[in-house]
Amino acid sequence: MKTKAFWGILINKPFMKILKRFLLVLLLVLIATVAYNYPKLNLISGFASKNMASTVFIAERGAESVVQNENDMPLIRLADVSMGKAKAKASVFGLMQRETICREGLGCVLVNEEYDASKIPLKPKRTQLKNNLPFPYGNNGKKDTVFDNIEYDKLNDALDYAFSNYETQKTRTVLVVYKNEIVAERYLDGFDEETPILGWSMTKSILGTLYGILQYEGKIALDHKPFGDDIRMKNTKMGITLNHLLRMQSGLEWDEDYASISDVTKMLFMESDMTLAQAKKKVIAPPGEVWNYSSGTTNLLSGELRKQFDTHQKYLDFPYTALIDKIGMHSMLIETDMMGNFVGSSYAWANTRDWAKFGLLYLNRGNWNGERIFSPQWVDYVTKPTEHSDGVYGAHFWLNAGGKYPDVPKDLYSANGFQGQRVFIIPSKDLVVVRTGLANEDAFDSNVFLRKIVSAIK
Repeated sequence: MKTKAFWGILINKPFMKILKRFLLVLLLVLIATVAYNYPKLNLISGFASKNMASTVFIAERGAESVVQNENDMPLIRLADVSMGKAKAKASVFGLMQRETICREGLGCVLVNEEYDASKIPLKPKRTQLKNNLPFPYGNNGKKDTVFDNIEYDKLNDALDYAFSNYETQKTRTVLVVYKNEIVAERYLDGFDEETPILGWSMTKSILGTLYGILQYEGKIALDHKPFGDDIRMKNTKMGITLNHLLRMQSGLEWDEDYASISDVTKMLFMESDMTLAQAKKKVIAPPGEVWNYSSGTTNLLSGELRKQFDTHQKYLDFPYTALIDKIGMHSMLIETDMMGNFVGSSYAWANTRDWAKFGLLYLNRGNWNGERIFSPQWVDYVTKPTEHSDGVYGAHFWLNAGGKYPDVPKDLYSANGFQGQRVFIIPSKDLVVVRTGLANEDAFDSNVFLRKIVSAIK
């Protein structure tokens, strides 16, 4: 009887009235939350789909690992992703489904209603460097040189630091190259020297280098004006040069915010032709007067690169024949957008050793085993601090000129990518250091890491 009385109290009318009101409020809150975030669902499912497809297709990693690692981020973890043959689909609570398809030689692309599956895309022609040379000039392993001026216990301590506290620092691979030879190398379980790593914005430095090559070949000048130079036009876009674009000083409006619906997220997850996103933006300042980091600018440069070739095939081949395959970075692949343009802002993949080769090309000032790829003056150009950047940026490379890393030589410069992808080049120490992972510098202290490496070199 006591039990019945208890349940009778619970289900009396006043209680039921309160319960209904509570559920109604809960429902309204849920509806409001979904309505507020609904526009973001396109980006959430788009990121989850693209990240899954590329990581499985290019890096040959398991889908479950992607869910637990790359896609385990705020909001992104809400997406449900399914894999097909060379494709992935994602949605959030069954809403806003996005599909990514993968193509041999071009990587994976997030598609929309404009995608025509009947069109067979062109793909780059690749060549394989064939020799018996060790790293870096060949792919026949590495030397086992022992340098008298390196304190290897300190070097190992630096790697121990990088791989400690994985839940916070999330380091995956580290490679240290001194005087063109690997002196330290370590990989997280599940990764090795062959595993391709997404460089994210390190890709910008690759794209920028292609202009250094064209300049060295006498095919383009940095004062070239992509928008024209008709002084009768009042549109100040006419004054923008390649130099302004390479230094992120175009004066064009751009919002590089990855946490919201912004210029960069709309470009990466909604545009068919990413080379046009920045070009469509309005002018907010004369070229050269402000510095504004922009992924749209790099993809604009990718579109301008396309104009230097009379066929799309030559455009697709150029990064590989002039740079990537020429120095043996055979694991590298730059993904394209739906229109077949290289996504120079974000989507180059390569294993850790090949990322190091890129750094060594710069450490050796454009000379690769006796062959000149770009002029030494190009290195001086990209490492010259850009006005208004407070010494942190050159021309598609990041700098330590302003002392961002106080315990590291100021001549350090680097290719930087989302979640702490880094190729550090330290000319005064003959060092190239590659670190990849899933944590930015708010969680991984690059200054401490690099200080430990530099201190190991007597």
